[in-house]
Amino acid sequence: MQIVAEKLSHVYSPKSKFAVAALKDVSLTIDEGEFFGIIGHTGSGKSTFVQHLNGLIKADKGSGKLRVGEFDLLDKKCDFKKLRAKIGMVFQYPEYQLFADTVEADVAFGLRNFFPGLKEEEVKFRVKEALETVGLDYEEVKDKSPFDLSGGQKRRAAIAGVIVTKPEILVLDEPVAGLDPKGKKEFFALLHALHASFVRTVVIVSHDMDNVAEHCTRVAVFDHGRVFRVAEPKELFRDASALAELGLDVPVTGYLADVLRKNGTPVDTDFTVNDFTRKVLEKWRERA
Repeated sequence: MQIVAEKLSHVYSPKSKFAVAALKDVSLTIDEGEFFGIIGHTGSGKSTFVQHLNGLIKADKGSGKLRVGEFDLLDKKCDFKKLRAKIGMVFQYPEYQLFADTVEADVAFGLRNFFPGLKEEEVKFRVKEALETVGLDYEEVKDKSPFDLSGGQKRRAAIAGVIVTKPEILVLDEPVAGLDPKGKKEFFALLHALHASFVRTVVIVSHDMDNVAEHCTRVAVFDHGRVFRVAEPKELFRDASALAELGLDVPVTGYLADVLRKNGTPVDTDFTVNDFTRKVLEKWRERA
């Protein structure tokens, strides 16, 4: 499913002295199959935008256009329940989404809500499949309270509760916040495995430019409610000064590439660690 926004706007607390224009004529297309990144300073509108994608925030009346596949989200007749079964939303610190008495009940909640006609055997099968997909042992955790799990297990259980419906689009807002480097690596490995399976499109909101450089096919930069630029990471991070003006960093590889350039050794890299390392070694061999 393709995501298409045209001149999308949103104002919080309209017609009051506290009104805030969070989105201003946002036009953005995310193609099916992308691993798409959204970056921007705090308050730039990026989280507001992604919460529009499954109707958690409704577009303002008179706003332009917002379509996700066959769903017209500005149409009063839009079937948001059906839409939300196809778009999984993972918030920052997803473990805070846990609420049920047992892990099994928590993971099954969305499935029962979106597909009330499923037989109990199918529900149990899908819950088991989702938990095992995220690396949890079904028999070991199914009857536990989700609040008795470790921090990492809680996050995995919360993700299982989102992917149990097998969404076509997975939207994640700061998905690796609070994780150590090993945890981040494992989480992105999971995302790529899902992307290679039933999740056709992944959209991540992130402040971590290293992860954006490593994993995203394209990136949208939000600034004060508008889309400032859309580009591939290798193009975006070449313009560090423009990002700095927006209060944004570049990946570590971007800083290192800039140091090398200033010292007379420019490196044409896509800013992933593997590519940067390979290009630097090639330069070193040329000089040896």
